[in-house]
Amino acid sequence: MNETTSLSLLDRAANAADSDSWDRLAAMYVPLMQRWLRQHDVQKSDADDLIQEVLAVLMQELPHFDHNQRTGAFRSWLRKILVNRLRNLWRSRKYEPQGKGTSSLLAQLQQLQNDNSEISRIWNADHDQHVISQLMAAVRPGFQHRTWEAFRRQMSGQPANTVATELNMSISSVYVARSRVLSTLRREAAGLVDSID
Repeated sequence: MNETTSLSLLDRAANAADSDSWDRLAAMYVPLMQRWLRQHDVQKSDADDLIQEVLAVLMQELPHFDHNQRTGAFRSWLRKILVNRLRNLWRSRKYEPQGKGTSSLLAQLQQLQNDNSEISRIWNADHDQHVISQLMAAVRPGFQHRTWEAFRRQMSGQPANTVATELNMSISSVYVARSRVLSTLRREAAGLVDSID
């Protein structure tokens, strides 16, 4: 395996010469940010502008981002960039939109800046689920059908011996299939999500 393929998507996207990886990273995050902004009643045109601003910051700053193996470092950084851009938009328009429930959206944004708040934990879970789903779709074509199916079935809780019987594979091949796919996913996800099990 060469060095390029051993790097995570995040590491490859930080390399200005690797525009394909940057495009993959951006394409993975745009739907997540759109969904989050929709949940906070941001108009589509504003959301599109905000997302472009966030992507511009990421593109410029990603080569200098120091992950330092901190849990959730990238998703926290992304969340804070998005929150700051949204706050700046509202300040520039001199209004405070009202959130759902009792707190204003600005109060929710304040909570999002706190890594330990409930709303940040919800964001983190949504982020990780979204990223893992996107990465699974991206790596899927690199595996034969039976390999992927053995992995998928084990991840959904099916015992290895059942998977082996149903797919006409040896148990060791079923374990190897799971290990190969997980290894690829973990490599791609490094720095984006904390763990894939």
